[in-house]
Amino acid sequence: MASPQKVRALPNVLITGTPGTGKTLTASQVVERTGMSHFNVSELAKEGGLYEGWDEQFQSYILDEDKVVDELNDSLVSGGCIVEYHGCDFFPERWFDAIFVLRTDNALLYDRLMKRCIEVFESIAAIISEITAAK
Repeated sequence: MASPQKVRALPNVLITGTPGTGKTLTASQVVERTGMSHFNVSELAKEGGLYEGWDEQFQSYILDEDKVVDELNDSLVSGGCIVEYHGCDFFPERWFDAIFVLRTDNALLYDRLMKRCIEVFESIAAIISEITAAK
């Protein structure tokens, strides 16, 4: 017979969706209103080196899903967490009480992502200018 699952005082919520749909904004607003803990998996992986390698084709790190699960497990077992990430297939189902998949119109999404690219390029250009001026 399976043992009964412990009931958490506060729920865990996963917010997922493609880049540009508003996951970070939504998670931040929920955290602001509830005081729950917020975990942005991409940031957590960057800060903690939770990668298993580098993908040359996509010029990005390859997430080590096992390391992410190990890193988050204690916090999520306790409850009261908002987790955001663009995928959801590697998280244990038992962690979440609710999962929200954010979507948006493709035209809006395109504009948002293009704005992000422009901002990144402007930041890179500013850094290059600073380095050049310092020489």
